[in-house]
Amino acid sequence: MNDFDARITEIFPEGLQSQGIEILQVNIGRYCNLACAHCHLECSPGRTEIMSWATMEKILALAEKNTFRLVDITGGSPELHPEITRFISALQEKEQKVQMRTNLTALMESPEKEIIPFLRKRKVGLVGSLPCYLEENVNAQRGPDVHRRSIAALRLLNEAGYGIENELPLTLVYNPGGPFLPPDQSVLEDAYRQELRARFDISFSKLIALTNLPLGRFRRRLEQNGEMENYLAMLTTAFNPATIDGLMCRHQISIDWDGTMYDCDFNLALGMMVNHGAPDRVEDFDSDLLRERRIVTGVHCFGCTAGAGSSCSGSLLSCSQG
Repeated sequence: MNDFDARITEIFPEGLQSQGIEILQVNIGRYCNLACAHCHLECSPGRTEIMSWATMEKILALAEKNTFRLVDITGGSPELHPEITRFISALQEKEQKVQMRTNLTALMESPEKEIIPFLRKRKVGLVGSLPCYLEENVNAQRGPDVHRRSIAALRLLNEAGYGIENELPLTLVYNPGGPFLPPDQSVLEDAYRQELRARFDISFSKLIALTNLPLGRFRRRLEQNGEMENYLAMLTTAFNPATIDGLMCRHQISIDWDGTMYDCDFNLALGMMVNHGAPDRVEDFDSDLLRERRIVTGVHCFGCTAGAGSSCSGSLLSCSQG
């Protein structure tokens, strides 16, 4: 039993349990045009893992039999996957609502920027990473010239109606630049809205704030700087029981590029598959077993329960699930 399990069993003796599967998160690969300093999956231009069409067909088969509130496509850079438009179209033909996560800059890579009209026509919701509105902070975390390219992408998205029309939601994502928790999400959103409007005349639908979990490149940075122990201690001390109901692992399943299933994207990064008797392969998907499964946890889970909480939907105590 790890420290997080011990804390959880004080509240739930049976351990952390799923409350259903509202969201199907699909990670279609590790290939990315960026190599961000905080990436828990360590995606980069040098990664070659991408989801095959055969695995996508397995996901489409389970989407035919199950209705999810949302299919959340992530990566890597999903828009750079050669089958992305075909996959989205097939999901929507099965009446699944689709959302895609983007680092924004990949939308600008020719000919991939042609995907914007496709996404608009299909009304695919977008979640774009923009860890700060300041150029120096974004470039320090994501690489040279990333801020300029991100702003250019946001302008194109606004021109297409994203962040302006209700049916074209554009969510921006903040994450801290160092070993500290995000500030209040609502206050941060107001600052983003004011600064992006004043500096670049850019609009967006909402902002979500994510905590950096001690995984991947961010973990290595903590270890290199001698900050790992203090960061884990801060997350553990900030444990907030009020976040437990909204934890993303209790409401979704994450499927990796090779068809393996995980309770969340962070467990995916660690290779901690769905367990405790529930199936861990997409072809073995069993909604009865997975809906009420016991969640696999580790000390990294303190990152999702610290302070206001953190999930793929942002702060757990200041936004609705999804």
